Amino acid sequence: MSFLIFSMVLNCMGIIILQLSGSTVSYSNLGFLEAFKDLPIAIISLFAANFINRFGSKKSLMFSLATVGICCFLLPFLEVFWFFKVWFAVIGISFAVAKISIYGIIRNTISEEITLTKVMSSVEASFMIGIFVVNLGFGWLISSNYAVYWKFGFCMISLLAILNVFILTKTKMVGNPTSAESFSFSTIKGFFNFKTFLFFSIIFTIVFIEQNFNSWLPSFYKKHLKVDSFLALQGTAFLALFAFVGRSVTARIIHRFSLFTYFMMCVVVIFSMLIFAQVLLATSFSEWSLFLFPLMGLFLAPLYPVISSKMITNIHRDDINVFTSLIVIFSSLGSSFGSVMMSFVFQFNYGNYYALYISLAVLLLFILSFIYFKSYVSKKENND
Repeated sequence: MSFLIFSMVLNCMGIIILQLSGSTVSYSNLGFLEAFKDLPIAIISLFAANFINRFGSKKSLMFSLATVGICCFLLPFLEVFWFFKVWFAVIGISFAVAKISIYGIIRNTISEEITLTKVMSSVEASFMIGIFVVNLGFGWLISSNYAVYWKFGFCMISLLAILNVFILTKTKMVGNPTSAESFSFSTIKGFFNFKTFLFFSIIFTIVFIEQNFNSWLPSFYKKHLKVDSFLALQGTAFLALFAFVGRSVTARIIHRFSLFTYFMMCVVVIFSMLIFAQVLLATSFSEWSLFLFPLMGLFLAPLYPVISSKMITNIHRDDINVFTSLIVIFSSLGSSFGSVMMSFVFQFNYGNYYALYISLAVLLLFILSFIYFKSYVSKKENND
């Protein structure tokens, strides 16, 4: 439920871009709006592990959810653009604390690689449901007679956040023991080697790709495929729905495959679908890409939990909060950079090459992932 709530507030960027791009706000300014969410995530994540160790995972999670509830309640009553920047910054900080808390709880409960992959795929699947719900709900609101009150949709998210806090007060949860251990850059330095550098590069690239879909697909649909706002948002909604299916299926069948085979198969399928979509966009059958882009969620969604679980199982329990903070940092940087880059694609009217642009990032992901997984094979052979 916590992931679902945060997915709704983190992935409402596409809705906000769609609603504000028709006003005096330019695409480039909207692209940099993402940075106000992601850069605070990156900065605060460095110190969030110490905060969580001191107060415990459960209290930290409750604090972040309560903050989201207050922010969502205030948003409809403030009309100025600068508040969106402040709002996203606070949401980003809260998410950094929440994600590290949740990952810490999971890692302290489960240590076996395949089981961890299954659980993380299931938990991350709720993230996709949040994206589906927020795009579907706001799509109906924006297309109704009450479209002018679209911001009040955030009040429903506020109620959900407060309800989740109440539920957590009644829930016993495994978390990190309370600790006053201070933040140390030497701890982070110890994580960095060739293998972890590849891992963080892959995380960066995956989120870069996801952000190009989640935040900019509605604007692409509306501007280049000429559909109305409701249908534009449903593109992202069904992308999330298929992503939920992809992560749910992954949780059930991952034990039948090697992680390398499953991951690389998904990357190859995504690349092939993007190339096909770009061909469609260059022909009179461009409207068929409306249905093709959401289907990519089936294969895009498993990438993040599969690669994360493989790496996290090799991290000591005492270091999981710090390591997760690094995952959050590189994820946020990938999200911010991806949105800024895509904003310039739209600003300079290169949106017709939307699929081709994303396919280049997928190609880079394939290369990095191939090297990463092969490094595991080489290490195993050397140990043998």
